[in-house]
Amino acid sequence: MTTKPDEPQQPPRRRAPAGAAVLRQDVTEAIRAAVFEELAAVGYARMSIEGIARRAGVGKTAVYRRWRSKLHLVLDLVSALAVQGLPAPDTGSLEGDLRLLYEVTSRALRHPVASQVIPDLQAEAARNPDIAEAMQKALREGQDGVATGIVTAAERRGELSPGIDRDLALDLISGPLYWRSVVIRNPKLPQGYLGALARATAEGLKAL
Repeated sequence: MTTKPDEPQQPPRRRAPAGAAVLRQDVTEAIRAAVFEELAAVGYARMSIEGIARRAGVGKTAVYRRWRSKLHLVLDLVSALAVQGLPAPDTGSLEGDLRLLYEVTSRALRHPVASQVIPDLQAEAARNPDIAEAMQKALREGQDGVATGIVTAAERRGELSPGIDRDLALDLISGPLYWRSVVIRNPKLPQGYLGALARATAEGLKAL
């Protein structure tokens, strides 16, 4: 009687995670939305995982599976702003690009959630270096790509001299509207303000 050689044993198939092991994307997005709403409603200091979970309609464990604490949660959301950025304007002129950028940015800064969350996180950043670093990254890098695109396009069209100081250009482009909307918190802009700001900024950039 002949015997067959032992066939190699196949490793058992691992079952795909199911149920609680899967981090559902819709739940994650609901939690993220709840964080912004909770920040706007009560501020960072009074914000709690319990409040976030209640607002998102989930249990606390759903939040803790994704983030270790409210600090890590907020840092993750703020850092994500840096990579989202704004769409680069392409109107065909430096002044037109700046005007469109200011219109989009102004609407975003006037949003009720943003107008509450950004100043609150800035105040918290003065006490928490981790939040300060994340805020700086989000605010700086979120605008950097757009401003660089505007300047590069203007150089290509011959509206700006090649080799312009990009850091100074970014400060000149982003500073005035941010100062008015976030620092002194005056959301009501005078009629024609954005057009005048775009013209003045374009002339300032040409003088660099």
